Amino acid sequence: MLLQKIEKSEIGARNALAVDAEAENTVRGIINDVCKRGIDALYEYSVKFGDIEKGASVVIPKEQLKEAAHQIPKEDAALLKRTAARIETFARAQLNSVHELAVPIPGGKAGHKIAPVERACCYAPGGRFPLPSSVLMTAVTAKVAGVSEVWVTSPKPVPVTLAAAYYAGADGFAAVGGAQAVAAFAYGAGDIPACDIIVGPGNKYVTAAKKLVSGHVAIDMLAGPSELTVLADASADAAVIAADLLAQAEHDVVAVPILVTTSDDLIDRVNIELESQLEVLSTAETATESLKNGFAIHVDSIDEGTSICNRLGPEHLEILTADAATVAKKCTNYGGLFIGQGTAEVLGDYGAGPNHTLPTGGTSRYTGGLSVFDFLRIRTWIEITNKDAAQPLVEDAARLAQLEGLEGHMKSALKRKK
Repeated sequence: MLLQKIEKSEIGARNALAVDAEAENTVRGIINDVCKRGIDALYEYSVKFGDIEKGASVVIPKEQLKEAAHQIPKEDAALLKRTAARIETFARAQLNSVHELAVPIPGGKAGHKIAPVERACCYAPGGRFPLPSSVLMTAVTAKVAGVSEVWVTSPKPVPVTLAAAYYAGADGFAAVGGAQAVAAFAYGAGDIPACDIIVGPGNKYVTAAKKLVSGHVAIDMLAGPSELTVLADASADAAVIAADLLAQAEHDVVAVPILVTTSDDLIDRVNIELESQLEVLSTAETATESLKNGFAIHVDSIDEGTSICNRLGPEHLEILTADAATVAKKCTNYGGLFIGQGTAEVLGDYGAGPNHTLPTGGTSRYTGGLSVFDFLRIRTWIEITNKDAAQPLVEDAARLAQLEGLEGHMKSALKRKK
């Protein structure tokens, strides 16, 4: 049985956040070195880890991005543009949902202004396969938010990755990855500027590096292995479930595919389908290994199933049940929700609109996926124009300061007393 069946009691109360302690120790020295020596250290690590060839530049000029966009097959270029457009449409709708505001307060008004960060770094992995979708998801979103300088960084970039950066409107591109790239964009290195935020998925070393620079710069999240939980009943198609679980499993040997179902028979049928589909899957070796991280759980009711899914808080949650829309309303913790038999998780991966950079490890209980909001600063302001009307506010501030033992605060407030 590829997908092992476990008891409900075996589920941990909460997934552990995947920041590997050994990886953190490994990258600490790299980050400190790049911080101190800048471009020289970045270049040395990039050559050492195979990001670039010796003698090559770490920065790829914008002209080369344009050339790549014109050299890839026309159908691929059209695909990138369509996908970028759908991501942009959704991100722009998100942006339009927030507004500057002003509300009355005693003697004046208060409000907030909205402004994007100035510089953003968008990390795109460059491991076994190129990930142009991650370039589009991160860089397009940053540009829609109004970030004035958006950089993409990805090791060993292939033409389609460079083309994706071009169609996303990237202002710069660095052919580096790993902790050295994170450090370079956190502190600056040569022509690479220090950025205000670093976003995008990466391996355990990238995640550990983002943790270490967080605070000096903003990050989107600390993402661990990719996850998919499928909540299904007897009406679900076993072949579809197996295909969806394998799509997740082929990401990496540490991916986590999970099935929660009211049908014991469905678990058996899904396992039969997994075996059959793996026989013709080119990524079967990786997928087979990651299936060992996953499991299947039989529940007594859909309500019990939603309760378990909320406990897991997975990165991706598919609802493949009768009346899926009603069931979905009972789900509270997830990175991305995919409702109904026709809504494959991979449609979200590849540009239906919402971002595919999502929280993992149960962290969806307190955060969501990457969006334009990650690139925005909400800054508040106060303006007092009527001293008489402001007296209740002045008196309350003075009294609170007195209660806290902060005499200077109290006297400052009383300087505004009529």
